[in-house]
Parts: sequence; structure tokens; C-alpha cells
Amino acid sequence: MKNGRLFELLYLLVERRALTAGELAERFEVSERTIYRDVDTLAQAGIPIYAERGKGGGIRLTERFV
Repeated sequence: MKNGRLFELLYLLVERRALTAGELAERFEVSERTIYRDVDTLAQAGIPIYAERGKGGGIRLTERFV
């Protein structure tokens, strides 16, 4: 289940460019903490992903990621 969520998370970010942890948690029916763990897992795998705090923030991929 986790691998499927990681791939879907990655595809959503490619499609939409930025989503909040709350939006992702609601979509996958998990906690925000789980989403942040997934972001860390993707980052450790070499995916250029990061989280930005504050208004207009969210979880994003770097612009060069294809």
C-alpha cells in the first residue's frame, strides 16, 4: 500500500506542482505526519521534493523534475 501511495503522491505533484500536507492526507486517508514521512522517503530515494511552510507553501517538486 505504501509504495502505491508514494507513486500516486509523486504523480499528483507532477500534475499539480504543489499540494498541502492536509490535502494529501485527506486524499490518501492518512495523517499529515504520514505524508511528511512519505516526503522524506521520496527525498531519500533521490526525488527532488521539498516542503515549504507558510502561506502559499506546500509540498513541491523542484522545477527541473520531469
